[in-house]
Amino acid sequence: MQSGKPKRIGIWGNTEKSAFWDLLPSIANWAKNRELEIFLTTRIIAKVDEKLDFDYSIIEYADDFKQLDFILSLGGDGTLLALSRAVGNRKTPILGIHLGELGFLAEVTTEDMFEKLDRVASEDCEILERMVLECTVQNGDNPQIFHALNDITIDRGSSHRMVNCELKANGNHVANYKADGLIVSTPTGSTAYSLSAGGPIVMPSLDAMVVTPICPHTLTLRPIVLPDDKTIEITFADNQAGGLGLAVDGQVQASLELHAKVIIRKASYKTQMIIFSDTNYFDVLSKKMGWGRRGE
Repeated sequence: MQSGKPKRIGIWGNTEKSAFWDLLPSIANWAKNRELEIFLTTRIIAKVDEKLDFDYSIIEYADDFKQLDFILSLGGDGTLLALSRAVGNRKTPILGIHLGELGFLAEVTTEDMFEKLDRVASEDCEILERMVLECTVQNGDNPQIFHALNDITIDRGSSHRMVNCELKANGNHVANYKADGLIVSTPTGSTAYSLSAGGPIVMPSLDAMVVTPICPHTLTLRPIVLPDDKTIEITFADNQAGGLGLAVDGQVQASLELHAKVIIRKASYKTQMIIFSDTNYFDVLSKKMGWGRRGE
């Protein structure tokens, strides 16, 4: 967050949720009372049925995020993941407000939203930098680059075959996998798909990569945690990459062609998340995911 009290805030939201539109006027009124300028995304403007009764500017280009002191993500964790990729390396702090039931990343609720907004406006908050993955997909002569806050997943896609691949770290052989797929996650993503596939929980303040096989066809392959200075390279045996799928944060999909290679490393930037001094990661794990509880 830029030095000094915030002056400009952005709003990014799941416009398909009625709760978003219910909250928007009250957030605008709060911002007006705080003498904060509001910026709305073009997606929000495109969904407006009638003229909004408050003043606002528009986020038209990605670099417009640089003008903002912070931006609200109103929706669920998927909304926040999409915002993280949109902000990219522009270092705009994100405050996640969840409108659904779980909201693990977007931990602020609608009930305590204005109390937390007041704290941000008064600079009574902190920034947690979360590691981002950079993924390069080499499909022949057309490499694609993706960024993920949660994870990169390779699965069977349209092939319906078992994924047969080799994983190297900094050029050194790690393992050959025969499985339904492979998940490479950040610490943030360790509580998402990777956890469901049997991976470990890694605190988001750490920098590491978790490699978790999906339904491996062996008892000896287990999830592994690698330091963030490793570059992961995934290649596919017997030209089997054709038809396999790759997913970025479960939201962006790509198909792998024959002879494809996937390279994953720590990105050169981190996502800036607004947290508060009384935030306790283990309380969130317990409340949202039942961490440490015995069956009732």
